[in-house]
Amino acid sequence: MPDWDYRTDLSLRQSVTVDVGLVRQVTGLPASAKLTLAMVWTASGSGLKAAGDRIILPEAGVAKVELGAVLPGSQLGGVLKLETTLVLAEYSEAGALASPRRAGSILWSADYSTRLQGDAPLFPIAVVDFSKTQYPEGAGWHVEIGGDLETATMGALLLLVNERKQVLVDAMRNAAKPRAVDRVVLSTVHTDVARTLVEYALQDQDFNLEADYGEESIGGTLQALIGRFFPGQSVTHLRRTREQSPTAFATELQHAVRIFEES
Repeated sequence: MPDWDYRTDLSLRQSVTVDVGLVRQVTGLPASAKLTLAMVWTASGSGLKAAGDRIILPEAGVAKVELGAVLPGSQLGGVLKLETTLVLAEYSEAGALASPRRAGSILWSADYSTRLQGDAPLFPIAVVDFSKTQYPEGAGWHVEIGGDLETATMGALLLLVNERKQVLVDAMRNAAKPRAVDRVVLSTVHTDVARTLVEYALQDQDFNLEADYGEESIGGTLQALIGRFFPGQSVTHLRRTREQSPTAFATELQHAVRIFEES
C-alpha cells in the first residue's frame, strides 16, 4: 500500500458466504453446535495482534456475513496479515464420533497478507508538546529506543516530534510531497536519527552483524542500516573509529546518509 503511513488508520471489510448446512454435514456437528466466523489481524512490524468482528452463524441455511475491523495506524507496520476463521464457539457434546468438541476448534480458515509500505518496517512517529514531557521544550525531536535486539522494530522505536516546532511538523506532514524547506528539515532529521541508531548499535556490546535477531526486529533493522551506510566494515572497526575520532566518524556518517541530497 504505497500511499499508507503511520497516521492512516485502516478500515477493513470482508464479505463471506457460508453454507451452514454443508458445514454441519461435513463436520458432523449438530444444529445445536454454535458456529462463529471471526477476523483477526496481525502486524509484523509492531508484533501486535487483535480481533475484528465475530459473528455467530444461524443454525442452517446460507449466511452472508460482513466482517469488519478498524486498525489504528500507530499500531501497524511491516506486513499486515488478515486471518478469517470459522470456529466452534462453544463445547459440543453431540455430533458424529470424529466431530470437533472443544470451543475454538478451527473448522476453516483463510489468510491474506500485504506489506504496508516499502521493504522494511516503518518508523513510528508521534507529535507531542515537549513542554508536557521530560524533554527540553526547545528541542525539535527525540528518538526513543527500548527493548532488546529481538524486539519488533515498531515496538522498539519511536520518534517524538515537538508540536511547538511548526516548521518540523509541517515537514513531517509534507513528507510525501516535500517543499524545498521540507527537504532540508527532513534530511537533517534523517541524519540525526541515523546517527542515533548507529551509535546505539555500536554502544551495545552484544550487537553484531552475524546474529539472527529475527524478522523485522530492531537488531535486524540496525544490521541493515549499518550494512547500507558502512558496507564491508566490521562492527569492531566502526567502534574503534568512533572511539578514536568521534568527529571524523560523525562526518563519515553524514557522507553515508547523503545529507541534503534529494535522492
